[in-house]
Amino acid sequence: QVQPVESGGGLVQAGGSLRLSCAASGRTFSDYAMGWFRQAPGKEREFVATISRSGGRTYYADSVKGRFTISRDNAKNTVYLQMNSLNPEDTAVYYCAADYSSLGSPTMTAYDYWGQGTQVTVSS
Repeated sequence: QVQPVESGGGLVQAGGSLRLSCAASGRTFSDYAMGWFRQAPGKEREFVATISRSGGRTYYADSVKGRFTISRDNAKNTVYLQMNSLNPEDTAVYYCAADYSSLGSPTMTAYDYWGQGTQVTVSS
């Protein structure tokens, strides 16, 4: 069992960068693929990126491909989301989630544990 806790959100101008972190408690962090999702006001939660247990496989939503990078440090029980070239459409609450599988998934129902989210606001 893991409990994800996100941090690193904030207010940034368009074109800027932020790095989100997700620290997951529990001794079995490396047993979980990890994912990032986001939910903008009035919209459904959507997939952003996922990374496999080992970190060797990543997958991104088309809307963030080339701008966002997901990575993980299993020694620190932490997954990161580096976000560059941010635009106002990236404004959302960003959630970290853990999936007890090796490869990760873009599907929300695959995830077993969710964090509380961190707000990212991009001003124009």
